[in-house]
Amino acid sequence: MECEIKIPLDIPKEVRGSYIFNYQEITRKTGRLMLFAGDQKIEYLNDDFFGEGIPDDDANPEHLFRIAAQSPIGAFATQLGLLSLYGDGYRTVPYIIKLNSKTNLVKTSQQDPYSGMLATVDEVVNFKNLTNLKILGVGYTVYLGSSYENLMLNHAAEVIRDAHKNGLLAVLWMYPRGQAVQNEKDPHLIAGAAGVAACLGADFAKVNYPDTTNAKEDFKEVIQAAGRTGVICAGGSSVDVKKFLSRLYDQIQAGAKGNATGRNIHQKSIQDAVRLCKAIYSITVDNQTPEIAMKIYKGEHV
Repeated sequence: MECEIKIPLDIPKEVRGSYIFNYQEITRKTGRLMLFAGDQKIEYLNDDFFGEGIPDDDANPEHLFRIAAQSPIGAFATQLGLLSLYGDGYRTVPYIIKLNSKTNLVKTSQQDPYSGMLATVDEVVNFKNLTNLKILGVGYTVYLGSSYENLMLNHAAEVIRDAHKNGLLAVLWMYPRGQAVQNEKDPHLIAGAAGVAACLGADFAKVNYPDTTNAKEDFKEVIQAAGRTGVICAGGSSVDVKKFLSRLYDQIQAGAKGNATGRNIHQKSIQDAVRLCKAIYSITVDNQTPEIAMKIYKGEHV
């Protein structure tokens, strides 16, 4: 069923058609976003792409694009530079451009995290017009609790205004992190982060799922705090597929508007990665059960 789109009031009338088109494309007209997160090439350097248990396929950056091109996803999140190198061969893929990133080399014990801008929304729009690639939105990370949060909040607000001005969607990666943060996965703190994303006017907020014994119930506070900003859950480190799909189902049942999955997808062969994308899509967009999704992953007839 096609979802009702509540257009933010800061979307100019002349680009409302573009915003509606982008929203429908990115959510497959359901209001839910299946985001394939491919921004880890900077975030985790090569740790996520090479090593024991990781197939050789993952060592090549093009592995990400091959998965995105063959899978039913709402959007593939990547940096503008990587898209400039590979985008010409993957023109059917819907993209979200990640505007900021940082490596994992400097630890929080050394310095609070800060993720600076790699590109502006205007540069993304110019690139979109130049290439005619299917760029539907932009993404930006905010580390709440960092001593640099004021800078990132300021940048995030500007990103959202500029994205909406151009009819693009804005997704915020909202992570409480820094020496002032005791527990990044505390549901009350995650709810606060989701509320901040709403105050900035984000269309979607990517957050961690609570690490509690009653996570499904605790997560409902996060959904309430976000209001009309759709909450999508970070996939986290690679785990058993059955466990991952069951957790995803709980997230959707609790009110999540989707998921943002990276390592659980790309740390697989192309065949397994595509099958997992189909399984994730079945839960996120098609309202299937974990049991049906597992059959899809195994390639069984459904």
